[in-house]
Amino acid sequence: MSTESNQIEKFKKMKYDITRFMLIYKFALDEMETKIEILKQEFQSLHDYSPIEHTKSRIKSLESIMNKMLRKNHEFSLTAVKDSIKDIAGLRITCSFISDIYQVSEMLQKQDDLKILAVKDYIKNPKPNGYQSLHLLVEVPVFMSDCQELVCVEVQIRTIAMDFWASLEHKIFYKYQQSVPESMTRELKHAADSAYALDLQMERLHREIKEIKDAQDEEDTDDELRRIIINNQQFTLPANFIKLLAE
Repeated sequence: MSTESNQIEKFKKMKYDITRFMLIYKFALDEMETKIEILKQEFQSLHDYSPIEHTKSRIKSLESIMNKMLRKNHEFSLTAVKDSIKDIAGLRITCSFISDIYQVSEMLQKQDDLKILAVKDYIKNPKPNGYQSLHLLVEVPVFMSDCQELVCVEVQIRTIAMDFWASLEHKIFYKYQQSVPESMTRELKHAADSAYALDLQMERLHREIKEIKDAQDEEDTDDELRRIIINNQQFTLPANFIKLLAE
């Protein structure tokens, strides 16, 4: 085989390996998003409330991965990348309340097919700049045609206020090319404190409203108890069904 043919074969092999490598991270994110959607629909159907507002996922570009490997002075091989970079696949879960964050985290940690590699609580221990979020490093099994791959996904869980602050902080940081004036750094930290104070206030209101709702639920009529709503479709149980279950 000629030198040119060898180079072509090597290129084809490299392209295949990189494509497969990136695909397993996409599939891992697909698995996680399916899990989150199941939890979201379960809570919405059974409790008329979901702790999950919305999700957003992303996979690092090859350019970003290469730059990170260069900054770490690591060799560039797919094995080294997998071992060194744990946030190639990222999933952000936004919740309404702080208590929702820990509830979602607990539900994910209880799933037997997921392995929790690390937990970083930047809510109880915020970063110096004011950043708050709960981070989980989760190992997800992905079943390919010829084997099982264990893929690391970084899950960030935060409130709407935390997400709003983090998004704006990132834009400001990027605009100033990471050289943010000290006065602006103080302002950002103050804004983070204000966002957290708002979260605490909304958490208290949420708790008080829930207590009122729970008290009202105890006064529900039999007709209301007999109604079941699944996927926006209402079903009514037979009049004697509840009594039969209670016997």
